[in-house]
Amino acid sequence: MKKGMTIIYPEYEGLYINLTNRCPCSCTFCIRQGKNNEFENVDTLWLEREPTAAEVIEAINLESQKPEFKNYKEFVFCGYGEPTQALDVLLEVSDYLKKNFNLPVRINTNGLADLINNKPVVPLLKGKIDVVSISLNTSDPVLYEKTVRPSFKEKAYPALIKFASEACKNLPRVIMTTVSTTITKEDEEECRKLCQKIGAEYRIRRYIEI
Repeated sequence: MKKGMTIIYPEYEGLYINLTNRCPCSCTFCIRQGKNNEFENVDTLWLEREPTAAEVIEAINLESQKPEFKNYKEFVFCGYGEPTQALDVLLEVSDYLKKNFNLPVRINTNGLADLINNKPVVPLLKGKIDVVSISLNTSDPVLYEKTVRPSFKEKAYPALIKFASEACKNLPRVIMTTVSTTITKEDEEECRKLCQKIGAEYRIRRYIEI
């Protein structure tokens, strides 16, 4: 496996921030599980080691000096791992971003931050994070455990729903997502109803061939 120190990388219209390769899940449909487990425009997202907050901030500041920086519409904590596994770094960097740049900050997360960190995480995100995108994946707890394969087992799905509910109450925008073709249309409709109930937006993500 090729490794490097790709801390930031462009994707869509955002500047993505790769904090860690750690993740408590092993989703059957995750690009990390495939043979071609990289994005086309990135050398590698497998890290030699996790960057410090200072290293992340330095990388972003260097990127901000490039002409193409003006094309970015947001910062996104999303790499080859669960960003809240590196919570302290995430909080320090997001605080810096809010103070120094006029771009929204998003986290792409599996929603298991409270279990990972053994404490409520949403209160720590207030004022630092504008958008939380949570991988819901299914409305069925049994199917969730089967396909997401979380290390927290049956504790994972209820924790995800609780995290999402708290995020809806305390953060500006919450999106919950599933992956196209991985669940039935009926399950997608149940996911839509669940999101509506707790106040989150629902989005179906494109499946990436692995």
